[in-house]
Order: sequence, then C-alpha cells, then structure tokens
Amino acid sequence: MSLIRRSLLASLLLTLAACSTVKRESVPGVDPTPRPEQPTAPSVEKPADGPVPIDRPRTVISSALQPSTFARVPGWSADAQSEAWSAFLSSCTILTRRPDWRKPCDAAKRVNGKDDAAVRSFFESNFTPYQVNNADGTQTGMVTGYYEPLLRGARKRGGVYQTPLHRAPDDLLTIDFTSIYPDLKGQNLRGKLVGKKVVAYPGRAELMRTKALVGREIVWVDDAVEAFFLQVQGSGRIELPHGEVIRVAYADQNGQPYKSIGKYLIDKGEMTMDQASMQGIKAWVAANPARQEELLSANPRYIFFSEEKITDPSVGPKGAMGLPLTPQRSIAVDPAFIPLGAPVFLSTTQPNSKVPMQRLMLAQDTGSAIKNPVRADFFWGFGAQAGEMAGRMKQRGNMWVLLPKP
Repeated sequence: MSLIRRSLLASLLLTLAACSTVKRESVPGVDPTPRPEQPTAPSVEKPADGPVPIDRPRTVISSALQPSTFARVPGWSADAQSEAWSAFLSSCTILTRRPDWRKPCDAAKRVNGKDDAAVRSFFESNFTPYQVNNADGTQTGMVTGYYEPLLRGARKRGGVYQTPLHRAPDDLLTIDFTSIYPDLKGQNLRGKLVGKKVVAYPGRAELMRTKALVGREIVWVDDAVEAFFLQVQGSGRIELPHGEVIRVAYADQNGQPYKSIGKYLIDKGEMTMDQASMQGIKAWVAANPARQEELLSANPRYIFFSEEKITDPSVGPKGAMGLPLTPQRSIAVDPAFIPLGAPVFLSTTQPNSKVPMQRLMLAQDTGSAIKNPVRADFFWGFGAQAGEMAGRMKQRGNMWVLLPKP
C-alpha cells in the first residue's frame, strides 16, 4: 500500500471512528486491560454479517503460545472436564472443517463424555497444552466476567417502560476494505451517507437527542441502566407483561469507540477502581439519578439488536462463532492470539476471592475490551446470580491453549 493511500485511509479511519466489529464490550463498565501493556495484531472479531471466519487450512499458532505439558498445568487433574464436553463437541462442529482438527474431533465421537477420566485421557492423547504469554514475557493477565441478563419490557411504550432497545437503522453503512486492502481483513467501518460523503454515525447522546431511531424499537424496558449493561453484554432476555420471554441478540453498532463509564466515574473522582464494578456503578446511579444521562452518554457507542425466539430456555446466547455459549465453560478471548473454538485451561480465582478456580473452558466468544494474549471474559450464564458473579469478577489468571498434536 502506498504512503499516500495509507495516509488517506488513516484519515478515513479517524473520521469514522473505525474499529473491529465485535459482539459486546467488557462487563463491569471498566476496561481493566492495561493500556500500555503491549501492541496487538489486528483481531478477527465477529463481523456484523456473521460469525468470525475460521475456515482456514490449519490453525495458526501465534508467538504468544509456548509448548508446555499437562503436568505443568495447575489443577488439570482435579477439574471435572466432562462438564466442558458438550461445549467442546459444539466447537468441533465448526473446527472439524480444518484438517488439523478432524482427527481429534472424529475421535471425540467415541469418548464417554460423562467420564472425567475418559475425557481427560482424550485431551492428553490428542492435544498439546501451550501456555499463553504476554509480549513482555509475563504469563498473568486479567479475567473478567459476563452473563445474559433478564430485563422487563413491553412492545409499546407506556408506564415504567420508557427505555427503547433498537433494531439497526436502515442508513447505517458497514464499509469493508478487504477487497482493496487485504491487510485490513476484519477491520470494518461504520458510517452513513450525507450527500456524496460518508460521515461518522452519531454517538449515543446524539441518537437519543435527535430521535433518529424512532420507529426502530423492538421493545421498551423499565430501566435505562439495565438497558445500558444489556448493550455491554451484547445479548439478553426480555420478559414481556404476559409472561412471554424473548431474546435480543447483538446485530450491529454505531462505530463509535467504546468508553468505559466506570473509568469516567474514576476520572471524575466519584469512585475508586475497587468500587467500579457493575454493582458499584448501579449504586452510584441510584444515589445520583440526576446524573444518569451524563454517565450513560460518556460512552458514545450504541448497540443495535435483533429479536430471537427462545425455543429452549436452557440454551445460552450465541457467541462469536455462532454457537450457543455454555455457562461457566465458555470464555471470550482475543482471537489474534488464541484460536476461536479451542479448549483453554484457565487458572484464576473466584470473584472477589483468593479461592482457586481452575477449569477447562472453550474459547467461543470475543469482545472489544478483550485484548492481549492473557485476557479472558468468563461467561457465567443467565440471570441475577450469574450477574452478581460476573459484575464482581476482576481477577488475575493464567491460560493454556490446547491444540491438536501434529
């Protein structure tokens, strides 16, 4: 790419507030990833028009992954790996398209998935663990949590139902430069056409002030703060007045950068880093209702949803692979370093605790705040209890990726 083309493209990227399209943000409202920690390669995260593409010849092993042994993985022999078996088989439905995954995924069909010893033996026979390392050589990173919330809503505005959740607007453009600049694969822009010019799509505050989304409402919910955190999660369930429950799933976003409202409160001196959990932010809003709009508008990104029927309440929302997430066995990772779909052994601690939590997970999701190699977002599941755990989770941890033996 010529210098002139790069300069023009850089200007356009800045103008449109470019970013990789992802399904959701980080849960607590604070992006705990250290900003100067290390540069990251462009991530291939979930585009708006489908799951993350993984149909490649073979899995690429990044320089962040160093071969290890199962004997060096703390807690490996103590975990009930059978609890992750269904999630692994789900990953195999897509990973088996790759030649290096066909053999282990075929072998998995002959394993008794309810037998921990059999499952453990399967992984030890077919996989090599790779410890995940940061660019500076450290092996510890941040582990946060997320969940699928339940909100109360109605099809029509009225009474307590005053906060809308919107479908993507018709004038929202997604600009993909891949055909012109292949090195920008996975990098999409958001904007809209004004005359003959493409301009940045409005931020949250302007969208709300100008009523630009009138007519695009899916439902109206009874709590603006819960609606904000639903956008952070990327999907959730809405209980309607007569008992029907629907799911709203991530459809698109306005292309504006994600700004942490937790960090906004910290910078304003309203709370400390330790207080900036989801629960802490909700408590601050309850104590400062007049400043609610100020706080929510500090994040210009706005998420649009699509409606999905729930045929089986036990099935979780879809992650970046297009597969349902498994509570406490699915995580979001940075796919620039960790192959989506791969088993990942996570060694961390319970939320707000030093009690070890060491278990086999599946890397089945991504998130815009999930950057750097040793970085994970732990999916806790559905409902209030899952939300309590997710909102308080901001732990340190280590990770090992399991990849097929040559």
